[in-house]
Amino acid sequence: MLLSTVTFPLTITGASVALPDIRTDLGAGLAGTQWVVNGYNATFAAFLVVTGSLADLLGRRRVYLTGLALYVATGVASALAGNVLLLDAVRLLGGVGAAAAVTGGAALLSAAFPGPARSRAFGLLGTMLGAGLAFGPSIGGLLVAHLGWRAVFAVPAGIATCALLLALAIPRPAQQPPTRRIDWAGGALFTGALLTVIAVLVESPDAGFGNPVVIAGWVLAAALGVGFVAVERRADAPVVELRLLTNPRFASYATAAATLVIVLVPLLVYLPSYLISVTGVGAGTAGLWLLLLTGPTVLLPTVSGLVARWVPTVAIAVGAIVVCGVGALLVSRIGPHTGPAGLAAPLILVGAGTGLTQGLLDGRAIDTVRPEAAGAASGLFQTSRLASETIGIAVVGAILAALSGDRLAGAGYTRALHVVGVVLAGVCVAGATGVLALSRRRAPIPSGATQTSRC
Repeated sequence: MLLSTVTFPLTITGASVALPDIRTDLGAGLAGTQWVVNGYNATFAAFLVVTGSLADLLGRRRVYLTGLALYVATGVASALAGNVLLLDAVRLLGGVGAAAAVTGGAALLSAAFPGPARSRAFGLLGTMLGAGLAFGPSIGGLLVAHLGWRAVFAVPAGIATCALLLALAIPRPAQQPPTRRIDWAGGALFTGALLTVIAVLVESPDAGFGNPVVIAGWVLAAALGVGFVAVERRADAPVVELRLLTNPRFASYATAAATLVIVLVPLLVYLPSYLISVTGVGAGTAGLWLLLLTGPTVLLPTVSGLVARWVPTVAIAVGAIVVCGVGALLVSRIGPHTGPAGLAAPLILVGAGTGLTQGLLDGRAIDTVRPEAAGAASGLFQTSRLASETIGIAVVGAILAALSGDRLAGAGYTRALHVVGVVLAGVCVAGATGVLALSRRRAPIPSGATQTSRC
């Protein structure tokens, strides 16, 4: 499970380094190239809520193996793709496979490791997910530099193949009756709304923001979103437990986590292409420079656990968002001649803001709900984070495309990146304000919640 898990985020941030080469080699337009990352990330986020229910209905082992096999097949197909339409299509399917493998595998771990061992197992799982996201640009850059862009998809598929062969040895558990029904309506509406939003954001710069089709897309997304909320509020077993958002403490932690990934992940995706296209460095060098951004996300989570013993969690979250916002604002000073020294301050600050809360917010959010609601709380927390990350990538991509004249090159790309830095800093201001406002709302301490929920 750990071996396969590290590859899922690797093909998000790792593929970002390969985008300039993919565009050149396949003769693709900007929107088509953006779908290589956006399509995979969108289906990954959207199908988590459905595949979790399928694991209960069809069996955890079966869903994990099926998802992993689909991920491997689409990875191989991506490496062999001869045009961008085929590449985008198989990447969409790859996100579905990754979602099934993550939810099915997490359910397997939960059943296999009781008590304290479960916490350790999921701690390792989170570490692998974080490592794949953090080191994706560096690994992807080295692969592109030495083996070409196709290796960014082939190597993770090869690693996942090894995991698939090992996973065949997982014992077949006794079939248990389903613990819940699948909320097909809620899953379909959520998936449709998220994919529609991503499609509109990616295609708007080329089609025009006032294009009737684009406007119709926003109307459809809004209608699907309203329908999703209405269905979930009435469902006996909702695919997303929206009622948890009425808990102000839980909502504040979810807002903080969403704010931080909206800043971090789009920079992980688009900074490599800026460094390659404008600064003129190679893919391998760009990936190594991105360690300034990703290194703190790996090193600082243990520090936050120590700090949280004396500092309230809300204060840590707000402080982390402010640090991240300062880093985002400094992104507006990056230019064609910026080297590692000039990148250090903005990238380290953004990475530090995220690293200070990595894992901490997850645990605190689950502590705010009743023990029997922990699973639903974890699912909603991760879904909100991934959905925010996906939308953040698409919004930043749309801004860059619109302001650079759909080229992502030259002086226009620099100006667009500066605007993105200011916009992301504004997101941090809004996020910090929202966290403070929610944290001041009173809510009863749920029975069974741990004392840390008061922090």
